[in-house]
Amino acid sequence: MKLVIFGLSITSSWGNRHATTYRSLVRGMAGLGHRVTFFERDTPWFAAHRDLPIPPYCRTILYSSLDQCFGYHGGEIGNADWVMVGSHLPEGIKIGERVTRRGGVPTAFYDIDTPVTLAKLAAGNCSYLRPSLLPRYKLYLSYTGGAPLGEIKYRFGATAVYPLYCCADPELHYPQAGLAPAWDLGYLGTYSADRQPQLERLLCSPAASWQEGRFVVAGPQYPDTLGWSANTKRLEHVPPEQHRHFYGSQRFTLNLTRSENIRAGYAPSVRLFEAAACAVPVISDRWKGIEEFFVPGEEILLAGGAGEVLRYLREFPEDERLALGQRARARTLAAHTAAHRARELEGYLTLAGR
Repeated sequence: MKLVIFGLSITSSWGNRHATTYRSLVRGMAGLGHRVTFFERDTPWFAAHRDLPIPPYCRTILYSSLDQCFGYHGGEIGNADWVMVGSHLPEGIKIGERVTRRGGVPTAFYDIDTPVTLAKLAAGNCSYLRPSLLPRYKLYLSYTGGAPLGEIKYRFGATAVYPLYCCADPELHYPQAGLAPAWDLGYLGTYSADRQPQLERLLCSPAASWQEGRFVVAGPQYPDTLGWSANTKRLEHVPPEQHRHFYGSQRFTLNLTRSENIRAGYAPSVRLFEAAACAVPVISDRWKGIEEFFVPGEEILLAGGAGEVLRYLREFPEDERLALGQRARARTLAAHTAAHRARELEGYLTLAGR
């Protein structure tokens, strides 16, 4: 299968979760024998922060304008078996209009921001998708499951709607032998104003009240005005190839969910699967559907406040902590790897293409 993807970025993981998602998915598709061409808009931010300039498992094309892109590469786009357009694309609506007008090439939309997209569509300010485009895509794939899938289908008229969750790549995410935890609890994620209250409640507050504990927060774009306790280390960026070491350096890692995704439910994050694949126990906020991915109390720990987090950190038996991490890893390898998602995507494309 020849698959063309227009995505936000695959070359830079700075300040976005799209790159790691695409890397795992494309690597998985390549492993199944499919040929992928990834089109990425060449923007100053990504150009200055490329941690994978030339992905080895696909052909990557950087373009500066749509006219240049379709002018030079129109033949390749037109000869594809499928064209998939991702969310949050610069000029995403124009790209969607162009590819859905091309006869003979079926198109799919991959929404890595479904609850955000729905909110923007309702407000009339979505810059990468408009309601009239949804029925023109033959397939709508969603990073989140649950009720938003029905809304996409029945409110906006999408033809076929399926979940395509994020995943872990076992080639990158696995336990690192001999690594002693340096921190009791850590968090990896780009700053988000609507996620910050959860970070304050589930990490910053425990850190402030337990001075003997060791904490770490990694990710870009946190305002300089934020204050951190003396026992909390700040890292501006952890490249994907160092995620395994970062997770393995924690006794527990924290999973946080954006407010729109909490309301929608069925919203696992890529960090959740990555940490679990590394056998690092995860403490997560609560959201509907989380039990579909990991069994609470057996494969994942849930917390709603600082007190629950501190009890886990200070009282959870060490042998059970290690066993929980191993159970989460086994669950991830059984159902949530790049190979699983690639086979799911392959199946959706094959079924919709008939």
